[in-house]
Amino acid sequence: MSPSPPSPSPQVVWLHPEAPPKPAQGAPCNGCGLCCLAEPCPLGVLVSRRRTGACAALRWSDGEGRYLCGMVADPGGVTGFTHPWMVRAMAAWARRSIAAGVGCDAQLHAEAPPR
Repeated sequence: MSPSPPSPSPQVVWLHPEAPPKPAQGAPCNGCGLCCLAEPCPLGVLVSRRRTGACAALRWSDGEGRYLCGMVADPGGVTGFTHPWMVRAMAAWARRSIAAGVGCDAQLHAEAPPR
């Protein structure tokens, strides 16, 4: 019998106080930001140039009261490219890359900090 793999240690991420709670798996994304704060997706790895920690492209929207993928909402601000056709192409590519509109696929458990 082989030893079982070690269980992952808890990770602490700090959410915006007004962030919505994490939706159930498969439910529409509500912009809670938990997945992107825990680790970047493959697209986030490219733009963040890191494989661990929060995605550098994640943006908080005061107006919407939720987190947004900067590569979808403001790819020019994330990458520095400002040509309109390039910005539109990057946003379309980002929506496809992160499966926007498909549903939450984050297998994460969120807990409120102890008081």
